[in-house]
Amino acid sequence: MALNGANASVHGDQRADDDQAPVALGLRLLTRTTRSVAPTEAGERLLRTVGPRFEEIETELAALIEMREKPAGTIRLTAGEHPAIAVLEPALSRLLPDYLDINVEISFDHGMIDIVTERFDAGVRLGEQVAKDMVAVRIGPDMRMAVVGSPAYFTKMGVPDTPQDLTGHRCINMRLPTYSSVYSWEFERDGRELKVRVDGQLVYNNIALRMQSAVAGLGLAELPEDQVETQLAEGTLIRILAEWCPTFAGYHLYYPSRRQSSPAFNLLIEVLRYRGSR
Repeated sequence: MALNGANASVHGDQRADDDQAPVALGLRLLTRTTRSVAPTEAGERLLRTVGPRFEEIETELAALIEMREKPAGTIRLTAGEHPAIAVLEPALSRLLPDYLDINVEISFDHGMIDIVTERFDAGVRLGEQVAKDMVAVRIGPDMRMAVVGSPAYFTKMGVPDTPQDLTGHRCINMRLPTYSSVYSWEFERDGRELKVRVDGQLVYNNIALRMQSAVAGLGLAELPEDQVETQLAEGTLIRILAEWCPTFAGYHLYYPSRRQSSPAFNLLIEVLRYRGSR
């Protein structure tokens, strides 16, 4: 701590001879001998003035450290609709009730946006979509898609035997910003990959509407497997072409490697981190 803009310390602790006072103060604060160091009268006066404030300063510094270490603040995330529903919401339901000073903002975005430019703390995407210069933390299991339709639809239109047969059916399409047109349904079997451009009367970028339209018999839909489990169990939807729907890498939370993580962000990572089961 400097005085009067000088380089002398509060205690005048410069390596000077006893007969040479620090130039910055013009006063000797310490008296040195070969065996001891003691404050001079001026040094004692300064210590009486400044000393009581040391405890106040230490208390304030401790409070600042506690603020730095306490999980608090707003975390901004960008994610697609499905990971927000299937992964983020269940994790936040476990986390937020115990940490009332943490706020989370989630923006639905199906495109591959620049999270740094858009000022997001992190994004959620499939593992294969995460850029190599990002830190990626796996937050979900492997996934599968399911092609489904209602019993009434299959009674009327028949059941496709192969993915190519879908071109003769009414399908509920999805349009994503990363594609120039509607999304082509992707299949794989015995190492053979196949993309089928389907057609139909409806195009959505929303899971719930695609599912409701499929249940209503308006066409076939390709949806995340976990989102149609209830409908399949109830019989309102029937799954087809399951052998053509392989598993693929699940969702990852990603963020810049240079990001300085806050306690709140670190806590969120640990809650989201996939450990093999939920």
